[in-house]
Amino acid sequence: MRIEPVIKVSKINHYYGTGQLRKQILFDISTEIQAGEIVIVTGPSGSGKTTLLTLIGALRSVQEGSLTVLGQQLNRANNKLLENVRKNIGFIFQSHNLLTSLTASQNVQMSLALHGGISKREAERKAQAILEMVGLGERVNYYPNQMSGGQKQRVAIARALVTNPSVILADEPTAALDKKSGRDVVEMLQYLAKQQDCAILLVTHDNRILDVADRIISLEDGFLTSSKNTSSNNSHRLASLKWELINHVEDLSLKDFLSLLQQVTGEFQSFLILIDNEATRKCLEEIIEAITLKITHLLQAERSTIFIVDDTPGNLWSKIVQSNRKKLLKVGITAHFGIAAHVSATRECLNIPIASQDYRYSPAIDEQTGYQTRNILCLPILNSQSKVLAISQVLNKIGNNCFDRKDEQLLGEFSQQISAIFDIWCHLQKLHKSSITGKH
Repeated sequence: MRIEPVIKVSKINHYYGTGQLRKQILFDISTEIQAGEIVIVTGPSGSGKTTLLTLIGALRSVQEGSLTVLGQQLNRANNKLLENVRKNIGFIFQSHNLLTSLTASQNVQMSLALHGGISKREAERKAQAILEMVGLGERVNYYPNQMSGGQKQRVAIARALVTNPSVILADEPTAALDKKSGRDVVEMLQYLAKQQDCAILLVTHDNRILDVADRIISLEDGFLTSSKNTSSNNSHRLASLKWELINHVEDLSLKDFLSLLQQVTGEFQSFLILIDNEATRKCLEEIIEAITLKITHLLQAERSTIFIVDDTPGNLWSKIVQSNRKKLLKVGITAHFGIAAHVSATRECLNIPIASQDYRYSPAIDEQTGYQTRNILCLPILNSQSKVLAISQVLNKIGNNCFDRKDEQLLGEFSQQISAIFDIWCHLQKLHKSSITGKH
């Protein structure tokens, strides 16, 4: 049995102006979009992208052809039917369109108020929940002028998704954002919309985000010039899993965290070739950061460090996470001095109650970061061939206590579970070095 598309466009033509000034904007456009599908529309300015978006969004009357959205024919539809269709669509625009006199929570609640039939308390609860999902749980009472461009776009996404729409229409949602904020926005939109099984139609000039699409439609001078599948289901699922992992790391139980991490690892391993590009490296770095943060909370430590063992002699590369989740610190040390270097060389597990009294302790990192180490638990992360891939190190048990045998066992079991992701990192490093060598 064929599943009916959420959006079905057939032989749509559209014109602006009248008489001699009448100009055709869209020519014989036909396409379909299924529930859960992400379709990106690209093309030069003036090609008809936004016109098509507003027709599908029931913001403009259909002139010629057939346009069915959520089972409703929009050609010759009356205002009441168009309004009902719009209530099931979430709109996201480049300029955010937030009301400056309202807080983030109140802006989101406005969307609920338009639907009616919901109490103020329930609207506040729903707004709080969706803002937490988009990473703004601590900014619900902030006004737009107190937020960055990326944060305002997150509010706009929360407003669009709070009513659980069946369709999301986004017009240049990343145009005003920097590279990282833009990427975060589309990955978050992708994850949340997939969770709700929305159909997403996204208009963009931003080539950096094309990889999130299931299908790309190209318009030029009002004609649909191409429609191609991106064959990127793996990357979609990976992005969705990664977003859930890094944004809910503190809330997830250890079992759920490891289950998600295993799925992420499986998605990486399902690629025939692991591609050495910036997006892949960034994805892996963010996952390693999430792992480091999880270790910090798991061991109730003030600080946690993952040292990546570089094949180049003499180097350990690290990411440090603090329990209060302040900005991550990056530190590089030599592999010849210090406790992490000793563990890398010997594969021992070291539990040191008073760091300053241990002959292997090097104060260089403390001097570099302005930190004071009291006690240390440090052990190697090994692959299946017992090669040291990384060093996991936690510092200063919270409450002026020391790490005990239970902590050693817990960190050891956790390290076994996470070793596969570091195997992937090492493989990527080899690919990266080979590509650099090949250029010289």
